Amino acid sequence: MIRFEDIGLRYGTGPEVLRGINFTLTPGSFHFLTGASGAGKSSLMRLMYVGLRPTRGCITLFDRDVATLKRDDLPALRRQIGVVFQNFRLLDHLSALDNVALPLRMAGIAESEIREHVAELLGWVGLGDHLDARPPTLSGGQQQRIAIARSVIARPRLLLADEPTGNVDDSIGMRLLYLFEELYKLGTTVVIATHNEGLISRFGHPRLHLDQGTLAVVPAGTRMAVGPITPPALPAALAGPIPPPVLPAALAGIVGPVLRSPPGSNPNGES
Repeated sequence: MIRFEDIGLRYGTGPEVLRGINFTLTPGSFHFLTGASGAGKSSLMRLMYVGLRPTRGCITLFDRDVATLKRDDLPALRRQIGVVFQNFRLLDHLSALDNVALPLRMAGIAESEIREHVAELLGWVGLGDHLDARPPTLSGGQQQRIAIARSVIARPRLLLADEPTGNVDDSIGMRLLYLFEELYKLGTTVVIATHNEGLISRFGHPRLHLDQGTLAVVPAGTRMAVGPITPPALPAALAGPIPPPVLPAALAGIVGPVLRSPPGSNPNGES
C-alpha cells in the first residue's frame, strides 16, 4: 500500500525536517501518527497523499513509484485517498451536503443515491439539521465533522486524518474514532495524526512516532509522552466499555459491495 525508503524532506535550503524515514503500511492496517508539535506529522501526511515530493528517497503508493508519476496521473490516484485536513478545506459557497457529496459526484454515483447517503452520514455525525448550511455559518467542530464525512463517504483505499478530533469534545471524538475503526475493519488503510493519548489508549493499534524528524514504529499498547504536557485522560463517563455506534448504511455499500465480517472477527487477519 505505502512504502517509504530512506525519505528525506527539506523546505528550500533549510535543514531536513524529515530524515531517514523508513516504514511500510500494508493494505487494511491502522496506525496512529504521533509526535510533539513541529515534529513533522503534517509534512509526513503531505508526502503520503503526494501533496509534496521528497527531497530524497523513494515512496511507493498503490504499487506506483511516486517519482515517476506524471501530473495527469495524480487526480485518479488521489481519488483513492480520503484526507481530513487541519484547516478542513471546505468550499464555502457549497452547503454541507454538497461538500460531502463531491467525492460521490466525481465517482459518477446517481444523484438520487447521493442525497440519501450523504444525509444519513451527516445525521450520524450530528449534523442532520445542517444539511443546507454553508461552512462559514458553522462552528469549527461542525466544519471538522463535515470534512470527516467528506473524507470517508466514498470508502477510500487510504484514509489520512490530521488531528480529526482536535475541535470536538471527547464523546464526539470517540464516536469519530469508531467510524475510522469500522472503515479499517472493512479494508481501508487508516493513518490518524493525534495528540490525544486518551483516545489512542482505547484502540489497540501501533503508532508511527516522529521525534525531531526521525520516525519509529511503536507497537500497540506502548504508552509514551507526545509533547511537553501529557493530555488528560478521558472523563469517567467514557472510562468503561462503550458499545460502538452502528455505522451508517451509506458506508456499507455505496461504492461497491462490502462483505461484513461476523462479530469479533477481523478481516485483516490480525488478532
